[in-house]
Formats: sequence, structure tokens, C-alpha cells
Amino acid sequence: MNKTIHRCGYVAIIGRPNVGKSTLLNHVLGQKLSITSRKPQTTRHTLLGILSEPDVQMIFVDTPGIHASRARAINRVMNRSAASVIQDVDAVIFVVDRTEWGEADEYVASFLTGNPVPLIVAVNKVDVVADKDSLLPHLDFLQKKLPAIDLVPVSALRKTNLDRLLARVRTLMPENPPLFSEDQITDRSERFLSGEIIREKITRQLGAELPYDVTVEIEDFRAEADVTFIHALILVEREGQKKIIIGSSGERLKSIGQKARADIENLLGCKVMLKTWVKVRSGWSDDERALRSLGYIDET
Repeated sequence: MNKTIHRCGYVAIIGRPNVGKSTLLNHVLGQKLSITSRKPQTTRHTLLGILSEPDVQMIFVDTPGIHASRARAINRVMNRSAASVIQDVDAVIFVVDRTEWGEADEYVASFLTGNPVPLIVAVNKVDVVADKDSLLPHLDFLQKKLPAIDLVPVSALRKTNLDRLLARVRTLMPENPPLFSEDQITDRSERFLSGEIIREKITRQLGAELPYDVTVEIEDFRAEADVTFIHALILVEREGQKKIIIGSSGERLKSIGQKARADIENLLGCKVMLKTWVKVRSGWSDDERALRSLGYIDET
């Protein structure tokens, strides 16, 4: 009797900011795990998304966007995080945006030079390419530019061609037993995911009104009976940013809390009592000690 072969491995999803890496992960998994918005730098932490099938477990690593600008500590930390992942996986998916290619993409590509890990280039958002005739020359350009074993045009949002992408990834997974239980979808805690949901609501509501100098720290996360109590501290760099988030008579902060609570209740499957505060902590995004205390630097 032939023994069934099981495959299991890690797949890094990399690219410059705002090309759709987190949207791709969410639709590959069939559920929302990574937070998304139209604003670059939404993803700041590396997290795992685990897709388990009967004969293969694919562990996707969603990475922060790699930044050509490294002026602030938070950008340097995110670049280090993404670069270190590339060295320790079984396959890499490099996500690019339609037929665009610029300095930021070139910078990401430099991380792949000489890397022996199999590379798939996912050309995202092809559904919104107006001139379809421009796609083939761009694919030819990418094939010459990168050591890719496959180029896959996709639309993460519309789920176009994701089956082809997954089929290619499956072939690259080494023979291994599963590393996670079949019902586990991430390595991150509910506490962490709750903080990310709150940050997503801030980012989506404020858009260009607020720069990147905002983060969320969960100070208390307690489950009692069928209710989870969460106390969240929203950190900004300046007093003016605090006023923007709070809004007139506290209405904006209330709206952020309501939208976040609804998503967290959906995540946890129970009633949530969410309390939020806004506090100024000047310079946190350019201070590696502060970034370490806020969980941006993984000591492991």
C-alpha cells in the first residue's frame, strides 16, 4: 500500500507597499486575516496565514512593504523583517502592481538577487489594466528582469487566477508533515489581531488626514463568561494628531471604536466591550526601543 505524501512549507509574500499583498493573502485563505486599506504601510508586522489541505499545508508569510526610504526606524525595522523572511522560506511570491515598475520595485528586486529560493511573480490588479495589449510586453520585461520560475497575472480582489497561483505553490512545497493543526489559520493571538483591526479602522477613516505616526497597544484583554473586555491605547506622535483621531466631541473616536468592535466580535464570536484612549508618545516610530516594546521587533 502506497503511503500518501504530505507536503508542507513556507511561502513569503513580498513587494513594495500598497501592491495588494494582504488582500492576496486574505483571498487565498478565504477569510480576512491581514488588515487592508488604500494607504501604504498598512501592514507593519509579519504574520502567518495557514492554508491546510488534505495533502499539503501552505504557510504564507505576509510581510510589511519593503521601503526604498529608510529614514525612520520603523521603515528600517520593517525592511529587516521582510528581508529576513526571504532567507528562510521554500518559495517567494513577489507581488507587483499591474504594468507599473519603479524605483521601489527595483529596490525590492535587489533583495532577490542571488537568492536560490524559487520565485513566483504575481502581477496583481490585472482586472483594472485598461490597455490589455500592454500586459504581454510587461510580462516579457519581468521575465528578463527577475529569476522567476513563473509569472502569474492575478486579481487578488476579484480572485482571478488564484487557483493557478496556488497550484504552482503546491508544487514547491517540500515533503513534510503539517506544522500546524488543520483548523489553525494564523500564528498570531486574538489580542494582536484585535489591535490590528482597530488600527485598520483608524487608517481607513482618516486616510491622508493622518500620517503614519499612529499605532495601537492593547493594554488589557480579558475574557469573562461570554464577554471579552479590551482596553486599547492609540498612540500618536503629536497633540494635533490626537485631536484628529478624537474628533469633534469625541465622535470620530466613537465611530472608530464601533466599527472595530463589530469586526472584533466577528473574529472572536462573542460580545466585546471595547474601550479606547488616545495618548501622545513623541518619537515612538523612530525609536527602536519603543518599537521593541510595541512588538515591532521580534527577538526570535
